[in-house]
Amino acid sequence: MTRQRRIAFLSEHASPLALLGGQDAGGQNVYVDSVARELGRLGFQVDVFTRSDRPDLSEIVELAPGVRVINIGAGPASYLPKDDLWPLMPWFRDGILDFIRRERIDYDLVHGNFWMSGWVAAELKRRLGIPAVQIFHAMGQTKQRHQGAADTSPAERIDIERQVVSDVDRLIAQCPSERDELIEDYGSDPAKIAVIPSAVNIDLFRPVDKPAARAKTGLARDEFVVMYVGRLLPRKDIRNVVRALAILQETADAPIRLVIVGGETREPNSIKTPEIGELRRLAAELGVAERVTFTGKRQQSELAGYYSAGDVVVTTPWYEPFGLTPLEAMACGRPVLGSAVGGITFTVQDGVTGFLVPPRDPEALAGKLRLLLNEPDLGERLGRQARERVETAFTWRLVGRRTADLYEQLLTSERYTAPDRLVAADLSGRQLITASHPRQRK
Repeated sequence: MTRQRRIAFLSEHASPLALLGGQDAGGQNVYVDSVARELGRLGFQVDVFTRSDRPDLSEIVELAPGVRVINIGAGPASYLPKDDLWPLMPWFRDGILDFIRRERIDYDLVHGNFWMSGWVAAELKRRLGIPAVQIFHAMGQTKQRHQGAADTSPAERIDIERQVVSDVDRLIAQCPSERDELIEDYGSDPAKIAVIPSAVNIDLFRPVDKPAARAKTGLARDEFVVMYVGRLLPRKDIRNVVRALAILQETADAPIRLVIVGGETREPNSIKTPEIGELRRLAAELGVAERVTFTGKRQQSELAGYYSAGDVVVTTPWYEPFGLTPLEAMACGRPVLGSAVGGITFTVQDGVTGFLVPPRDPEALAGKLRLLLNEPDLGERLGRQARERVETAFTWRLVGRRTADLYEQLLTSERYTAPDRLVAADLSGRQLITASHPRQRK
C-alpha cells in the first residue's frame, strides 16, 4: 500500500456497537466489526457509518486503532426492524454526505453492507467519484424463493439489488453458491465478483475441556448433548432438531439432551422470543420436553463454553446465505451437523468436519446423531479436523488481507488513477439525485 487509504464502510442496521444475537443483530454485525478492525490493523483508516438507534450515542465512537463508528441520524433514534429502514435511506445518505462536508474527509473507497447500504454506496460512488465495493450478506431473490409469503422485505428490494449489482465496481460473495446467485439471478459480470468467505475469531472461539465446559454451563457429564446456538427464528428450523431428538430418543440407550442457546433475553422468554413457545409446545407434543433446555441469550464471550459442552452442534435451516455459527462450532473443535443449503455446504465438509443432511428431514438428522452417539471417537476426530479447517481457511486476518488486496487492485486500476477522475461538485446530496428511491427527500 503506497499511502494510507480512507474507507467509508456502510452498514445501516448492523453496527459493531450493537449487542449480538437479537432478531436483527448477528452475522453482519460480526463481519462489519471484524473486517473493519483487520483493515485498521493493516493501516487503513476506516469509518463505519451506521444509523443511530439510541439517543445516547455519540456521533463518533472510537472502536479500534484506525477504526471509528459514525452514528448518522436517520429517522427516530430508536430500534427499528431492518425491513422498515428502506424509506430512511435518502436521509442516511444525506447524513453521510453532510458529515463528509463538515469533516472535510476524502474517502478513497466506499464499501456497502446489505442491499440498503448498497444503494447508498452506489449513490456515494456517483457523487464522490470513488469506487464502490458491495457485499449483500443475503440476496433478496433467494430469500423470496425460500420464504415466499413469509418474506417481509420491501417490495423494491430485488430491483434495487439488481441496480446495485450493475452500479458498483466489485462484489464480494461469501461462498460459491452466492457467487452463482449473483450471476444467475442478477446477471452480474463474473469478473466483478470476488469470493471472500467470512470467518471466525479463533482466539475467542477455541476448544474448551468438555468436563470443565459442562460444569460451567450446568450440564450433566453423562448425557449426549446436542447443541444449537443462534437466532431463534422459524427459518432456522430448530423444530426440525426437536423432531430428530424425538426420533433418536426412541432407540437411544444413553440419555440425550438438546440445548438451545439464543433468544432476545438473558432468561428464556416465550413472549419476547415467540419461537421458544413454539419449540416448547412441539417438544411437549413429542414427549421430549424434559430433554430440551433453553438457556436464553448469551454473549459472544460465553459461547465457546457452550459449543465445547456439546458432543455435536446442529444447524439445519432451510435457507442460510452463509452462517457463522457453524464456523464458531468448528473453531471450538466440535463436529457440525448442518443442512445442505447455502454457505453451510461450503464451510462444513461432509464426512470430514461433520455431516450434511437435507433440510426438513428429521429422519436423516436423527440418523447422523445416532452415528455420533454410538461412535464418540468419530465425533472427536471430526471436531479436530474442524478446528484445523478453520485455522487454515476461515480467520478474520485472512479475510482482512483478501479484502485489502481487493481494494488495492481496484484503487490502482486505470479507471481510478486517471488524472481526470470525477469529483462531485455538491456533497450535500440534496441537488444531485441520480438514482431512484420511492421517498426522496425534498
